Amino acid sequence: MADQVAVVTGASRGIGFAIAQRFVAQGAKVAITGRDADALAAAVKELGGPDVAVGLAGKGDDAAHRAAVIDAVRDRFGPITTLVNNIGINPAYGPLATLDLNAARKMAEVNLIGTLGWVQEALRGGLAGTGGSIVNISSVSGVRPAPGIAFYGTTKAALIHLTEELAVELAPTIRVNAVAPAVVKTRFASALFEGREEQVSATYPLKRLGVPEDVAGTVAFLCSPDAAWITGQTIVIDGGVTLTGVVE
Repeated sequence: MADQVAVVTGASRGIGFAIAQRFVAQGAKVAITGRDADALAAAVKELGGPDVAVGLAGKGDDAAHRAAVIDAVRDRFGPITTLVNNIGINPAYGPLATLDLNAARKMAEVNLIGTLGWVQEALRGGLAGTGGSIVNISSVSGVRPAPGIAFYGTTKAALIHLTEELAVELAPTIRVNAVAPAVVKTRFASALFEGREEQVSATYPLKRLGVPEDVAGTVAFLCSPDAAWITGQTIVIDGGVTLTGVVE
């Protein structure tokens, strides 16, 4: 990936940071985004400093932030070749019948519309001319029902369809794929396993939860020449739970 310039959103920690680490290890220059400037600064230092990484703070559903990130990255490292959309929020838990519609709107704005906004900005920032790759981070809750996080899953299902539509529209120059992880041990997902990890893991055929590196490896593959004939696909990364267990 020595010739790649990547933007990874929501990457100060967790899955996004693991993806950025993998990209830098393979030679890419990386820009990471998130809401916490201090966390981003610490992440950039761990990634290897300003020669290989830059952190830009802001909200993923803010159009001005998206534009500023793309401009800054292009000025710093050159045209963008790779975009990983890892932004996602889930501020509500419970049944759809009582879901706060303002929370639903916010999820749709960040998880779906925000992702499309990043794609549009990346195209403006050089992706259209470089023949690059886009990977969207979906969820197993987007491929089968997930009680309690149903609307989050609905936005992730829509993201899978958005991936397919973009793959058709942007071919043959740009490949667009998605990954759909099950429960990965991050702060974002802690409510789904904290205090009962052994019980949750027991429902997975591989008998463990995911870790960020499990997702990072698949994303790196999808952005590599080894995946040159793959587009419009969603790879489920779930330890086998969608075969036998209940998705949470």
